[in-house]
Amino acid sequence: MAEIKRRHLLAGLAALGAGACSRIGESETATSLFDTAESWHRAAHRALAGREALAPEFDRSEISPSFRGNGSLTVDTEEYREQLAKGFPDWRLTVTGLVANPLVLSLETLRAMPQRVQVTRHDCVEGWSAIGEWTGPQLSTLLDAARVLPEANFIVFRCADTLYGRRYYESVDMVDAYHPQTIVAHQLNGEDIPEKNGAPLRMRIERQLGYKHAKYLTGIEAVASLDSIGEGKGGFWEDIGDYQWYAGI
Repeated sequence: MAEIKRRHLLAGLAALGAGACSRIGESETATSLFDTAESWHRAAHRALAGREALAPEFDRSEISPSFRGNGSLTVDTEEYREQLAKGFPDWRLTVTGLVANPLVLSLETLRAMPQRVQVTRHDCVEGWSAIGEWTGPQLSTLLDAARVLPEANFIVFRCADTLYGRRYYESVDMVDAYHPQTIVAHQLNGEDIPEKNGAPLRMRIERQLGYKHAKYLTGIEAVASLDSIGEGKGGFWEDIGDYQWYAGI
């Protein structure tokens, strides 16, 4: 509990400082400094925690009574509503890009893969946290099946939802992509993921803040560079809100 309160305090302090820093952050010099700081943060986080270090896992008795939705709460299309009503029988997840064996996977296929079940805490950049049990295959299982090519440096997550007229997406490097707690989740607390939480598929990247956990997942793409994707910053909020690309916790 003390750790959760500490995270809330830090998030509150960050929010208070955001207004004062906004004009500073608009300068090219400041942007360069922030990029350097982010690279340092990533290196320091991994040096201290270890590349394979696990995020804390909890007992099922500690699961939060509710797990709020945030950001997109649905996909506002007729096709999605129809899929939702039927249980997503025709939903497909593609694995493409720099791979030798592109994949098109149904929910049935994903459920038949070896599953990882993990009870972890979701930490939102806005300052709230919740503990939930997530079930799904490890992302590494999919990447191994697709035979990712050596020149791939990043994994991009494509989503069905839109915010502010833009399609949501996110990305991670290969270290986080192959981390054992990075899973393609299809269940929350033993049930199909609710609509507000990203049904039918969402990413769980347990050593990163919540905005990295892409919802309504439709595609996984291996790429050499992020420069030509979106605004080139590696994610939806990174593009429009100057969030850090590496959101390690």
